[in-house]
Amino acid sequence: MSKASHSMQVRHKHVWAIALPATIAFITEPLAGLVDLTVIGRLGDAGLLAGVVLGGLAFSVFISLAFFLRLGTAGLTAQAIGARDKDDGLSHFIRAAMLALALGILMIILMKPIEYLAAILLSPSENAYEAYSTYFNIRIFSAPFVLINFALLGWFYGRAAATTGMLLQLIIHGVNIALSITLVYVFDMGVMGVAIATLIGQLVSTIVGLILVLNHFGGWQKIKKLISKNQLFDMSAIKRLLSLSRDLMIRSAVLNFTFAWFTAMVSRMGDVTLSANELLLYFLLITAYFLDGQAQAAEALCGKAIGANNKKAFITSIKLTMIWGLAIGFTLFIFWLLVGGILIDFMSTNEAIRIQAKKYLIIAALTSFTGVGAFVLDGVMQGATLGTIIRNGMVSAAIIYLISAIILQHFFGLNGLWAAMHVFFIARTIIFGIAIWRKTSDLFS
Repeated sequence: MSKASHSMQVRHKHVWAIALPATIAFITEPLAGLVDLTVIGRLGDAGLLAGVVLGGLAFSVFISLAFFLRLGTAGLTAQAIGARDKDDGLSHFIRAAMLALALGILMIILMKPIEYLAAILLSPSENAYEAYSTYFNIRIFSAPFVLINFALLGWFYGRAAATTGMLLQLIIHGVNIALSITLVYVFDMGVMGVAIATLIGQLVSTIVGLILVLNHFGGWQKIKKLISKNQLFDMSAIKRLLSLSRDLMIRSAVLNFTFAWFTAMVSRMGDVTLSANELLLYFLLITAYFLDGQAQAAEALCGKAIGANNKKAFITSIKLTMIWGLAIGFTLFIFWLLVGGILIDFMSTNEAIRIQAKKYLIIAALTSFTGVGAFVLDGVMQGATLGTIIRNGMVSAAIIYLISAIILQHFFGLNGLWAAMHVFFIARTIIFGIAIWRKTSDLFS
């Protein structure tokens, strides 16, 4: 039996209806991190700043292993919307939220082993270790809330309810920013204050998000009538989620390994170099979240097009998000060249850190342009729920990155590490581009 097809229009306005609120939401995450770094950085202690950097990285690397909760939920929900499923993708969210809670509790139980393992990999200096440990051991208690928020955001973005997703992320990071400044400068809580602020922001957003889901369906009693136990625990759906989760978890692990490896190599160059390059990495993160707005639009629109069995809408979605991604990437590249030095001076009062950061500003800023294809096509693949191809493509690109990094660092030092990052983005673009071109006909056969 052939699959039913549904009409679907994709215009520039449809892309931006998702991309704009998603971009605003995503950009609050690195901005909140920038505030945390600036709050600690302006205390003038490179050891404190390096400790927060490494503590945040340790948490992010492990929590990102469960980023499939957002990516997978968004793709599955978008396809359910395109196919006109009656439950609005709710069953996908509930399964993801249950898994999120279990994984978050497990992370808290394994808190100490994770801390020690991360310390071995990241090699914090003696001056940075206390701040690293303090930050990590508080922030780890936010794990269940972070993971449930992943599932919430995946469901909202998969439904193209980008404004609601934006609201939740603004809550997370707005609370974080306000409390970080208050707890550090008013109550003199230092690194502990920054970590507590992050935890509270995630908790508040989780509560608000769950209330919004309840309100959308008219309360808990109506949700129970809408979703039966047989539907919720349907083994084929669970196997699909777990299979996609496995592939996306490996994808996230490999992706974060590349950045962790980069940071670990820089960490061995000293606290000043580490702190300076962390400022530049946050510029890259800000760029990534601008581009993630287009990736989110690609994921939602391409996923919906597949659910609707509409090949034309799928191809149009790729073209429009790529065009806007290139425009945004070039604009950001120029912005970092013009304003990057000013931001570096504001973010750190340590002159040695300022000099180091400015030295590598241009090569870091280039990632705004070279990363466009990698981010947009990643969104396309997630919307199509092509988990195995995403996994294999990311592993292949990472191998190319590591070989390039080892060779280029040997000859060009830190410039070589940054050059390898460009190689990583370009490799992902080529690999995913070929995969999508070869797979499109099968998706709509």
